[in-house]
Amino acid sequence: MVDPDSGPVRPAVADPDGVLKRSRELLDLFWEIAKPEREARLQAAEKLVEQLKKSGESDELQYVVKRLVNGLSHAREHARTGYSATLAQVLSVFDELPLKSTLDQIKEKHDLQTANKKQIRNVAFGNFFGVLALSQSTRLHKEPQVLLECIKLLQTLSQYREHLRELPRKTMVDILSETSEEVFEEVLFKALQTDLTSALSSPEQLELLLVAMQKFPSVIKPAKLKKLVGTASVINKNTLPRLVQVLKTAARSVKKENVLPTVALDLLQMSLREDSFELFWKEAVISGLLLDPAGPCHYLVFRLFGAALPMLSVSQLKFVLSGEVMRRYGEHVLSAQLPDRFKFSPEMDVLVNSFMQSCKEPEKQLTVVLAFTQLTNQGYPVVPSFWKVLEHMNPTALKTYVEWLKEAFCRPQLDKCLEFSTRKQREGQETAVKPQSSVFRFRKWIIPRLTSIVDNQQIKKDEELVMSIARFIFFHAFFNTKKATASIPETKRSLSEPIDQNTRTVISNSFISLLQHLNVLPVLEGSAEAGALDKRRTLGVMTDGSMWVYRLVEYADMLLKQNKYVQSVHTFTEEHTEAWESMLQSVEALMKKTKKSPAPQHTAFQHLFLIIGIQIFKTPEDSVELLKDLQSCMEKAQAKKSKKKKKETDGEQEPHWVEVVVEILLSLLSQPSRLIRSVCKTAFGRLCPHLTQPALTAILDVLDPNKDDEESGVIVTQEKDEKMEEEENEEGENDKDAGDGEQEGEDEDESGSSSDDDEDDDEEDEAMEEEQEEVDQNFRLELMKVLQGQNALATEEDNSNDEEMDDEAMLNLDKSLATLFSEQKKKLQAKKDERERLRKEKTLVRDFKIKVLDLVEVFLVKQGSSALVLGMVEPLLSVIENGMSSDSEQQEVDFLRRTADIFRNQLCRGKQYCRDVEGREEELHEMLERLIGRAQKLHESSVALYYFSAALYVVKVLRGVKKETDATPTVEERSMGKADVERVTRSFRDALTSFMTRRKSPLTGDMFIDLFNRFPVLCVHLLDTAVENITAGVREHQQGQACVMVLRALQCKDVKQLIPAAQFTQLCLKTAQQLSQCLNKVESKNKAVHEKTVKALELCHCLVKTIHTQKLEVNLDALQNSLNSMNADGSLQKTGKLEDTYWSVMNLFGIQKPKVEKVKEVAEEQMEQESPKKKKKGFLPETKKRKNRKKPQVLEGKDAAVATEAVNEGGVEGGKKKKKKRKNKKRKGGGGVEAQDQPPVKKAKTADQPSQSKKKKKKQKQAAGSQASAE
Repeated sequence: MVDPDSGPVRPAVADPDGVLKRSRELLDLFWEIAKPEREARLQAAEKLVEQLKKSGESDELQYVVKRLVNGLSHAREHARTGYSATLAQVLSVFDELPLKSTLDQIKEKHDLQTANKKQIRNVAFGNFFGVLALSQSTRLHKEPQVLLECIKLLQTLSQYREHLRELPRKTMVDILSETSEEVFEEVLFKALQTDLTSALSSPEQLELLLVAMQKFPSVIKPAKLKKLVGTASVINKNTLPRLVQVLKTAARSVKKENVLPTVALDLLQMSLREDSFELFWKEAVISGLLLDPAGPCHYLVFRLFGAALPMLSVSQLKFVLSGEVMRRYGEHVLSAQLPDRFKFSPEMDVLVNSFMQSCKEPEKQLTVVLAFTQLTNQGYPVVPSFWKVLEHMNPTALKTYVEWLKEAFCRPQLDKCLEFSTRKQREGQETAVKPQSSVFRFRKWIIPRLTSIVDNQQIKKDEELVMSIARFIFFHAFFNTKKATASIPETKRSLSEPIDQNTRTVISNSFISLLQHLNVLPVLEGSAEAGALDKRRTLGVMTDGSMWVYRLVEYADMLLKQNKYVQSVHTFTEEHTEAWESMLQSVEALMKKTKKSPAPQHTAFQHLFLIIGIQIFKTPEDSVELLKDLQSCMEKAQAKKSKKKKKETDGEQEPHWVEVVVEILLSLLSQPSRLIRSVCKTAFGRLCPHLTQPALTAILDVLDPNKDDEESGVIVTQEKDEKMEEEENEEGENDKDAGDGEQEGEDEDESGSSSDDDEDDDEEDEAMEEEQEEVDQNFRLELMKVLQGQNALATEEDNSNDEEMDDEAMLNLDKSLATLFSEQKKKLQAKKDERERLRKEKTLVRDFKIKVLDLVEVFLVKQGSSALVLGMVEPLLSVIENGMSSDSEQQEVDFLRRTADIFRNQLCRGKQYCRDVEGREEELHEMLERLIGRAQKLHESSVALYYFSAALYVVKVLRGVKKETDATPTVEERSMGKADVERVTRSFRDALTSFMTRRKSPLTGDMFIDLFNRFPVLCVHLLDTAVENITAGVREHQQGQACVMVLRALQCKDVKQLIPAAQFTQLCLKTAQQLSQCLNKVESKNKAVHEKTVKALELCHCLVKTIHTQKLEVNLDALQNSLNSMNADGSLQKTGKLEDTYWSVMNLFGIQKPKVEKVKEVAEEQMEQESPKKKKKGFLPETKKRKNRKKPQVLEGKDAAVATEAVNEGGVEGGKKKKKKRKNKKRKGGGGVEAQDQPPVKKAKTADQPSQSKKKKKKQKQAAGSQASAE
């Protein structure tokens, strides 16, 4: 029975497919199968199969198969894929479904013969995906006849290449690879004979033949192959030209995919099976594909080259790696350095890395790595010095490779390298490099390669190999060989070419970089002692516990004593030798003390001595001075306590040894060395427990923007200017050397903070303009003096204007002017140089400060609970405040961000904080008042947030550790520790009042909410102030924030426990009164009022719920009346956050939200009844009717009668029509009836027409009136 209320009775619907009989769940699965998401499609297919298993109905199974077959020709690609995969899964699970009938359904539904031109694409895809589903069902090989029909259908589909491309051929290959030899020989061979015969005509057919030969070698024997293609082998001199054409076609077909065609790889494997690899490589690859211009064919060769590496023997590898393919790859690497060029080198790295990972033979690995190392352009290898491919190198092969690199450095044999040149070099557009320069270029590449082997921790190596590399680099950086000796292995290899100064600089920089890597190198595996050390925390030491740098210092000392065999590059004076010997003695003494009683300061001093000592070979003068300071500092540190405080004769106290160490560390940080920065950071971490207030003040003074850092800036500038000049020279050489654009391994890098030297253009231009005005004024006066001195300037008193100067006077004037202008030019250049110097100095000082922040961070991490941390709060805040108001250069932004991050995460939010404040309570309370007072006076909320966070940190320090077992009388005193609650509350109450009463306050509500959450005691004392400002706030924003604060307080359990029951009741009563005033007759005029109302309602909900839950005696009638007044006009019947919150509050009072469905229906009926009445509003003005003259008007009833009367009376409409006809007659020149029937031509309005519009309207009215009167 049909429900009469549901609507009119519909006629019965035909359902030939039985869709209406299926369950909704089953039908929805077909929508899921067609979704774009792959996971959704797979899940839907699994659900469909499970549902079919549960039902077990054959008609439902047939229906599913029919739906899936119909969906194979879907217009969307994802839907076709989903239906095909689901059909394959259904066929594989339900064996009772015959493949023959399913294939017949596919052919019948997607008939290629009856499909029109628009449908042919989808129909072709339907057939293809149907065959694909049958092949993926894993049942196709069991039914040979169906398999044969599928192959024939795929052969037919291969004709539709514009739609399916090579998909049918690839599917045939996949089916063929899963077919048994018997089925292939008896069933498929005859069907595929045509395709196999034309194998040399297309990549797909050739791939079909190669797969058949590989899968069924006993079927396609040489005799049968000769019948098919005319030759007994695939690769020979007769077939190579056609094979090259096929490979070129395959290369172009995968141009966008950037993959290796399968046919190329199969052809390579066939050449290996037929023992014709060299013939194939020479004729097909080198003489065929490489002759094409750079493009798809070259990339196919490179991919084929990379894929062939695992298949080749050592002799074949040498043949391939020393040929034309490698040269073309080198040319590509260099040419691809230009922008917007396709770069194949990352893909080649992946291919070689895959070979190295899979190859277990050291000889093959070494052959490949050496070949790429010897691929050079003007002596410089094209592969980068840091090559991740070496990570998978066998340790045996790695040792052999390192020895080869050492030999190549000493005696480079560039004639054995695979040298290539670019097109510009061959054409002479680029200057040729001398053979000696090629040697230097090769050496500059070898040293970073050796350093990268040590740097890359993924490379498997032992300590002996690492130490040999370090010794080799150190020796050639700072020593020369006089005579070979067995005690020094580095002297056995003589240099074929002496090392020039630029190469020596590169080697020394690489050694400093190597020291940095050794300093953080974890303990290497491979020894029994390595397991006893903590590998995660022990860095920079060997398995026996000694430091790498100490072993290198021992080696350097041994070299210094072998004057007969080696000679230092820098001549050692007596002062240098004395400093070196003193350093060794100090290290030995420290090592002995460390063994007796390990102490962090001993290790720190030892590390500093070793690092600064080995620097003596690079910068002797600076290192000697630092060693002296460090020596005196260590002596003070080792002296007894009584001797530390001994006064000098003048009565002044000597500085503490830690202060001297800090000064040394700061001076070291001024050097542009990553190694020095890391060492200083490590040493300072070990000295943190001994740090004193003056030492910490020295660090903070560097960061203080109010301090005069002129002297330190000059020091940094002077030290770094020299270094920058050296670096610029080195970078120039390296840029010239590195043909592939690779950076050399230099140590002179700087911290993670990048130095951006660009000034703000606008400020610089303004400064230039101001200075130019002054210069112009001064220059003008000087010019006037010169002209007056030569009597070349006419005056009012001078009457000889017509007289000309003689030649001698003109020459004197020219000389004076030339002198004046040259002096002016020098002055301008001097001022420009001064500005540049100041800019560089400013940049270097900022960079130095960023490095000093490392020390601050280390101290906060190591000694966060020290009382010295309290003295860092205000200096760091001063840095942040100054940084917010300074310029917006990138380096300044980095410095500010780093400082703010350290202050927020390491200081304010650190797990460790000062817990012992005995005797410093007054100082901390004063600091708290200063911080809160300063936060109220700021202009930026972002800066005020840091000051407020610092104030909360001070409160946390005053509170200390909360202990429930304390003997203090009250819970409040136990919770707040040493804090004076009244004094602290007074400070925060003033801040809260300032926030609530000032229209523009830097404080925010989130600050006080954080205060309430972290310190419930203070929340209790400030709660009354927050409740008062629910209505007393200066703006709606402050009132809303007050509501949020009270809400957070009512939700906090600790606050409820601290407030007595009677006081809590009074608080709820006062809050209810404030809310009733706040919500009484409220109107959402703007966004601020709307947000305040929402927050007030949220507070209402919490308050009323709390009162009802705890059954408090609080009268809520006034609040309920205020809430009722909000919806007096029924404006809160809609949906939204405000409305939902309002009705959630009203539900607590037992008032439900009324339903509005019937009201809407009544309103719609009223609108329908009133809609036709709107048409009876009278006639439109004449101008409106004239503009809408082309729109047809349907007049009914009285309106039509009225309109007819108006026409009969000669109204406006008639006048307008006759006026148009007259106009047409005038325009046509009396064209008769035909002219009257044509519509008037509209003229496009232009900008000149509005001025004439009034005149035209007057003429039209006059013409209409005269026509009406005439009628």
